[in-house]
Amino acid sequence: MTDKSRKLLVVDIDGTLLNRDGAISDEDAGALARACRSGIHVSLSTGRAVAACLPILERLALDGYHMFFDGALVYNQRKAEEVYVKPVSPSLVKQIADVTRRQELNLDLYSITHFFTERETWATDIRRRFFNLKPTVINFDDIWQRERIIKATIVVRSAEEKARAQDIYQHFKDQLSFSWTITPAYPEVDFINVRAIGVSKGKALEALASFLEVPLNDVVAIGDGTNDVSLLSTAGLAIAMGNAHDELKAVADHVTLDVDHNGVAAAVDKFLL
Repeated sequence: MTDKSRKLLVVDIDGTLLNRDGAISDEDAGALARACRSGIHVSLSTGRAVAACLPILERLALDGYHMFFDGALVYNQRKAEEVYVKPVSPSLVKQIADVTRRQELNLDLYSITHFFTERETWATDIRRRFFNLKPTVINFDDIWQRERIIKATIVVRSAEEKARAQDIYQHFKDQLSFSWTITPAYPEVDFINVRAIGVSKGKALEALASFLEVPLNDVVAIGDGTNDVSLLSTAGLAIAMGNAHDELKAVADHVTLDVDHNGVAAAVDKFLL
C-alpha cells in the first residue's frame, strides 16, 4: 500500500541496487527517478568510499546527501558539505595498521578523498576494477599523523586470512566498530569495515533525517546486508531484499524481490508510488 507521508528513501548499494555484474537495472533506476520526481529525498547508504559511488550517483542523477563508509560520513559530494563525520582516532589508525602489517593482511585506509594502501595486491585490483578506485600507495608509518582516516577495511579471501582477521576483531572489538560485507561480484571475499566506535548506518540516518527535517517514521530503508540492520531498525518502514541475510529479514517489515529481479523497483512502486 502506498504511503504518501514518506519523505526520505534510503537505499543500500551492493546487493541491493548493484547485482553481481556491478550493474543497476533500468527498472530500479527508473523507480528511483520517479521517487525523486514525486518529491521524495533519495539517499544512498553504503560502506563504499565517496569516489566509489560517483559513477552510481551519476547514473541515478542523485545530487543530494548520502551516507558513506558504513555511516561514518553523511556528505554531499557536489557541495563538499559534511553533515556528519566520525573519523577513526589517529592512535587507533596507527595500531590497526601495525597489527594488520604483522598479520600480513591487506588493509585499506580512507580519507574522504583518497584510498590509501601500502602495496599493490589482488585486493587493490578489485578496488580498481570493480569500485573504480585508484589507490594512493604510501607507507603507513606516519599516515595517522597526516590524514584524517574515516574508515579502514581489512580485505580477506582465504580461510586462513579470515581467521587472522577474527583475531584482530577480538583484539579491537571494544575500541572500534566492525562490520563484515560482501559484494555479489566477489562472494568469496570479506570486506571487513573498521570504523570509530558507535558508527553505524542507523546513527548516520538519524543525522541525515534531522538535517533534512524528516521524521524517522517517514523514512523508508532498503538493504541486504548485516551492516544494514541498524539502518532498517531506525527507519519507519524497513524493507529487506529477497537476497538479504536472515538477520536483516528478521528486523524488516517487508521482504521484496531479490537484486536480480528488481527488488528496489518492486518496493518503491508498492510502498512509495
